[in-house]
Amino acid sequence: MLAGVIFDFDGVIVDSHPVHMQAWKEFFRSVGKDIGDDELAFILEGAKREEILRHFIGEITQQQIRDYGAEKEKLFQAQASELKLVRGFVEFLAQLEAAEIPAAVASSGGRMRVEGTLEQFALRDRFRAIVTGDDVPKGKPDPALFRLAARNLQVDAESILVCEDAVSGVVAARVAGMKCLAIATNDRAARLQEAGAGLVIEDFTQTTLDEVRQLFVQTASAGTK
Repeated sequence: MLAGVIFDFDGVIVDSHPVHMQAWKEFFRSVGKDIGDDELAFILEGAKREEILRHFIGEITQQQIRDYGAEKEKLFQAQASELKLVRGFVEFLAQLEAAEIPAAVASSGGRMRVEGTLEQFALRDRFRAIVTGDDVPKGKPDPALFRLAARNLQVDAESILVCEDAVSGVVAARVAGMKCLAIATNDRAARLQEAGAGLVIEDFTQTTLDEVRQLFVQTASAGTK
């Protein structure tokens, strides 16, 4: 039975990928690295900021991670007014609230950015728990983010739905023993299905709480055969 939902943040709650990518591109140019869009796709796969910086720059100190992270955050915030919510998200969240199903956010992003953006859209207080990359040693596909969010929700893994848009996030959810709904805004639907997503949609206007619940009914039925 569905008893809790964990949402990834970027690309699932907030349509932030274009702004996010542009901010990273500008940051890397500022440190002398001209990185193409294909390479920057790594950023969308759920890595923590520290992991992203080391992937593109190499070994850096903790102070450099803090300084570089602050510079990138300034670039992101300069474009924050362009952010918008993923279509249908607020309505889907309202369905969960009406059914008294608790929700959490689990993002590899930094807490300041995640909570600040949720505040921007008056969503901060509508989640029982918010877990960020600041709370775990590794980003996705490590399942630590989802396991911590589940503990904060006080819901067993097998009763949780994770909403993700990255292959690494789908893998992390499955490793954690959770069902997964995937958001695919381009040609990535097949990859997300192959990774283990039980349902793939373009945005939340394409599903309902009743449809999502069927993922858990199907599993229960399969277990009785």
